Amino acid sequence: MMTERMVSIVVTCYRDAGSVRELLRRLRESMDVITPNWEVIYVNDDSPDDAEAVLIEAARQEPRLTVISHARNFGAQTAFTTGMRQARGEAVVIMDGDLQDPPEMIGDFVAQWLAGHEVVYGIRAKRQEGWVRNVGYKVFYRILRKISYLDIPLDAGEFSLMDRVVVEAILACPEQDRLIRGLRAYAGFRQVGIPFNRPPRHSGESTQSLIDYIMWVYKSFTSFSLAPLRFIIVTSFLMSALLFFLIFYYLASWLHGGYAPPGYMTQLMVLLGVGTVIMLSLGIIAEYLGRLFLEVKNRPQPIIRMLVNDQRPEPVPWLGRSHDPLRRATGDTRAQP
Repeated sequence: MMTERMVSIVVTCYRDAGSVRELLRRLRESMDVITPNWEVIYVNDDSPDDAEAVLIEAARQEPRLTVISHARNFGAQTAFTTGMRQARGEAVVIMDGDLQDPPEMIGDFVAQWLAGHEVVYGIRAKRQEGWVRNVGYKVFYRILRKISYLDIPLDAGEFSLMDRVVVEAILACPEQDRLIRGLRAYAGFRQVGIPFNRPPRHSGESTQSLIDYIMWVYKSFTSFSLAPLRFIIVTSFLMSALLFFLIFYYLASWLHGGYAPPGYMTQLMVLLGVGTVIMLSLGIIAEYLGRLFLEVKNRPQPIIRMLVNDQRPEPVPWLGRSHDPLRRATGDTRAQP
């Protein structure tokens, strides 16, 4: 055993029914040589497959497995937050449920944690995906790091271990539209990355479409960077400089030769250019306003439909009327808070 301290593993699940049993098997093998005190919190983000039934059956056999089901699909970032609120461990590991985050790396994470690092994250050194996606990921992370006001690690996703103090710092952030990797960087503390080769999904196909990736880029850029807004200011100065140059050029031509160049195409190009800049600027402002619109509503999330094997001595006050089918099966129909 590496430690006696408790470690919680938070796993998000969406269309990952085919990976549940294999992931739990590998987690048991990994955790049984790390610490005797561990738990798994599986957050079912309203998965449309039979993941919930598989998880409930697994919870019957493993009391250290807690299953939480959202009332609807709230997204992976909210699912991670749900699991972090439920976790009891002194350290919390968060990972995807598609087995692209290898459970065997948790031992390396714990070793770095015991050495004094409050955050240990996985660096996706190599991905077994198409070259287009690989190039796109590389470009995205480097642009984000360049324009962000935070030092966000390159090629690092959500797969990480966080000390309890970091988890509490992230949970204290009130924002609704969350990005865990950004909040993790915002929290600070001593952080270290461990490179790994990211395998393909264990089963099924990717749940992310091209539109989803584009929206992810928008969200990342507007959540942790003011560069898009500053782009509007810089572009305005450039357009103003171009306008003054054209005015000077026309005036000089008229004074020296009494001739002003034909201006139809020039006017058309200027109008189209200015119009494009205006529309782009409005789009950028609208994106920030849209995020502000979502935040000021302050709607409580997530809403929990079901909670199985609640291990907390003082249950989290989840919104929604949760129940435990394992208790119903034994005749205890008391609803979980």
